[in-house]
Amino acid sequence: MRAAVLGRLDTPSAVKAQQEIEPLLENADKEIVLDCEQLQYISSSGLRLFLTIRKAAAAKGGKVIIENISDEIKKVFMMTGFFNLFEIR
Repeated sequence: MRAAVLGRLDTPSAVKAQQEIEPLLENADKEIVLDCEQLQYISSSGLRLFLTIRKAAAAKGGKVIIENISDEIKKVFMMTGFFNLFEIR
């Protein structure tokens, strides 16, 4: 299953995205690819959303792959320790 993460993933958009990820969580037993090529900003709420997806996948034996993150988003992942929690391509 593949999903594109676009724009700003801040508190308001993370709340909306939480509702939109239900199909991903239903298929969490498979490989979930999050394409972040167009992700411009991520807040702690956005990171929490990524963690929710990861936990659901781990519980069902699936995995989460993050693709195409920008250098800025990569810095956030490195500072928060998220870089080691996901397979990043």
